[in-house]
Amino acid sequence: MSRPPADLRARLHTGETLLGTFCTVPDPAIVEMTAAAGFDFVCIDTEHAPTSRGVLESLIRAAEVTGRPALVRVADNRPELVGAALDGGAAGVIVPGVDTASDARRAVRATRYPPLGARGGYPGRASGYNRNLANCLARANDELLLVAQVESPAAVAAAREIAAVDGIDALYAAPGDLSVALGAGSGTGGGEPVEALRSVVQAARDEGRSAGLFQPGPERVGEWLAHGAGFFLLGADALFLTSAADATVSAARAVNSSRAGAVGAAQQS
Repeated sequence: MSRPPADLRARLHTGETLLGTFCTVPDPAIVEMTAAAGFDFVCIDTEHAPTSRGVLESLIRAAEVTGRPALVRVADNRPELVGAALDGGAAGVIVPGVDTASDARRAVRATRYPPLGARGGYPGRASGYNRNLANCLARANDELLLVAQVESPAAVAAAREIAAVDGIDALYAAPGDLSVALGAGSGTGGGEPVEALRSVVQAARDEGRSAGLFQPGPERVGEWLAHGAGFFLLGADALFLTSAADATVSAARAVNSSRAGAVGAAQQS
């Protein structure tokens, strides 16, 4: 049975392990197909994907068709970007570039209505185009999920202070970004900055927050669960497409090569 978007934050706070994935292709059909696979949520990426505000709302709708909530990774820690994602109906946001507690407080202000923050009331999609504005204003502060993305050495060092900021629900450790920042490579497979990631997870747990991280596949989920991770972003729609296409072509060429070899051997005999 699918759960409404409002449950996502509550599920994370009760300690349930959540599985999500990135949606990077700005097409509603792709989002719908990906969300219908059974993830607990999808995260629509606007940091590294060419997604406009108008298209973003359609992508959020596509996730909701499947009964899955959509987070949005905004492009930057700016109130107008955070507000646009939430006004469009996102269940929450992942905010990149959170390097300090001050950055975290800025993100909180952008996600919360007064008196807890400075988010402006807008009669858009999240409020049923003004039909449910009062209800939206009353519930949003308690239901929207705010995840701070830790992706730099400074953020790793300040992870505990970031997690301690009231209004931050979770930390998301970005292995790829951290690997690049630490000069450790691409952040996939053996190049993960394991100690940095573990310290972020521990910092979040020390402050009673959840911690999540990206993994290209499910192989190491058990390992990171043992270290205390609470949610995962597994791969991405584009990665699923390219890996499946590559595997299909490789398998077909292997069959063709084997057949050609057999024909050649038969002709020589």
